Amino acid sequence: LHDGEVHRLITYIFVYEDLISLTCGAVIIWYFAGSFEKNVGTVKHCILTAAFSVLSALLYLFLEPLASRLLEVGDAKGFMPVAFATLGVSTTRSRMKRTLVFGCRVPVVLVPWFGLCIAWVVPHSSLLGNLCGLLVGEAYGLGYCFCLDFPESVGSKLDRVFPFTLLKRIPGLKYIPGSLAERRASENSKINPVPGTYPTQSYHCPSPLALPACQHPSAQSQGL
Repeated sequence: LHDGEVHRLITYIFVYEDLISLTCGAVIIWYFAGSFEKNVGTVKHCILTAAFSVLSALLYLFLEPLASRLLEVGDAKGFMPVAFATLGVSTTRSRMKRTLVFGCRVPVVLVPWFGLCIAWVVPHSSLLGNLCGLLVGEAYGLGYCFCLDFPESVGSKLDRVFPFTLLKRIPGLKYIPGSLAERRASENSKINPVPGTYPTQSYHCPSPLALPACQHPSAQSQGL
């Protein structure tokens, strides 16, 4: 910040040390960011990603001098702090009370903290950076960062402006609309397909064999 490199408050989420950390980051982005985008839409996901990145970095810069006196603090890099922020939002706003973690039922609010312990095995991950992202996400989920929320009508308008109109045209990219009604309509169209889209198979039921007319009634009853 003293050198005027304010852009590093966002660009650090794209920094990876090696191929292993890049692979872990890609899996985290696909799993956590993908599920979060399905719930809020592409527009809000992009805006919150930038906001979570900046807020996590500022909180990291504030806590780093204090934490460095107690333990060795790694540099915050990669998408993992933002992923913990989205996980914190999902757990604080979830309607579920408990969930299964390694076969044990635990409160949902404790799931990110278990993930924070597991994140130690990820190469070049910063414990302080992940903690800052989790705190930012839970603060947003509890309503303390209400200034970041905007109505769905604003999201629907942003869907029709640049650069989001360009994202819709990129082949292979799935764009999630900002309106909840549009998201539900797209999901219902997948659940209820148009008649004739699924292949059908006709089954032939043979007619029952006719009994000979000259057969004796007792023989007919035995045959039946």
